[in-house]
Amino acid sequence: MRRIAFFTSTRAEYGLMRPLMAEVRSRRDLELQVIASGTHLSEIHGATWREIVADGFSISARVEVSVATDDTEGVARSAAQVLRGVAKALVGLKSDVLVLLGDRFELLAAAQAALLARVPIAHVHGGEATEGAIDDAVRHAITKLAHWHFATAEPYASRIRQMGEDSARVWNVGAPAMDNIAELEPVPKDELESFLGLQLRAPIFLVTYHPVTLKRDSGVAAIQALLSALDSYDGTVVITGVNADPGAEIIRASLQDFATGRPSRVALLESLGSRRYLSLMLHVDAVVGNSSSGLIEAPAIGVPTVDIGPRQQGRLRAPSVLHCGESSAEIKLALATALTVEHRTLAALCESPYGRPGASRQIVDVLASVDINTQAKPFIDRHWAAGS
Repeated sequence: MRRIAFFTSTRAEYGLMRPLMAEVRSRRDLELQVIASGTHLSEIHGATWREIVADGFSISARVEVSVATDDTEGVARSAAQVLRGVAKALVGLKSDVLVLLGDRFELLAAAQAALLARVPIAHVHGGEATEGAIDDAVRHAITKLAHWHFATAEPYASRIRQMGEDSARVWNVGAPAMDNIAELEPVPKDELESFLGLQLRAPIFLVTYHPVTLKRDSGVAAIQALLSALDSYDGTVVITGVNADPGAEIIRASLQDFATGRPSRVALLESLGSRRYLSLMLHVDAVVGNSSSGLIEAPAIGVPTVDIGPRQQGRLRAPSVLHCGESSAEIKLALATALTVEHRTLAALCESPYGRPGASRQIVDVLASVDINTQAKPFIDRHWAAGS
């Protein structure tokens, strides 16, 4: 059996990998291996390894790291622990392929481990751009370490080819998130309210805000502006947890203070879990913050998005996504626009630029049949016209 290992370090990329993992598990000729690390193993961040187990997956290896947030030296130390731990796991599990999705710094360390252990890499969500975060450089670095590339849109596939990758190793399959949405069995509204501990009253905002890792203040000033704008409304605010990046502790503390002072209408949770998160999205009036879910999942579900600041700048976006600056006035204007009948109607009718369901099956079809014995890959020189 071909052994396919998945490395996951956060709830976000696990939620996107889940349909891929389920597809591998369903194949008789493939063996699923799960390597869990990062915030999955941190109680402070919700110990989301439990979600992996609750979904019926066995964790094959755990790579413990010191989850540092505000200390850049600590982040480098965590990456070193991932490098060492993943190399040991891949050798011990005798993995044939390592699947990586996205652009977290931990994934670059995992990719280095695979390179040194001579385990070929399949990379999902390559070729994208997020100009406000170090993730942008991480993503492109993983592309050069990976052997097979599964892009979520044709412009991204083209960018991967532009980086010297062989066209025969690049597939435009769309986003696996579309499979999550297509297969969703929604959690009933009353169960969501019970889980959140509050009644969902309009307007309902689903908020996720992560550090902006290329900004000097990591986006701390912007979170204060966002909270001020949200306070202009008397509806419900559901906030999900913050990535373990420099600046996270200050942002987390600000969110906690905001939630503590408004217990009847604000809920702050480290993780909702993929099913509850998507189910809640069916009921909200807008997805707000700077998470990729506002650009990928929200338009596919038909919900307006208010995307704040530079963190996601450069990604494809549907017409339902409103981009705004980081001042309170700009955020208030974007929220007001998102709540208009015109924009809600537009959001309900627009199509996502990230494809249709079926990505997971296409990716696993390739992983089941591709030649894993030839790891050398050519650099394809593409000569551009002068001035281009």
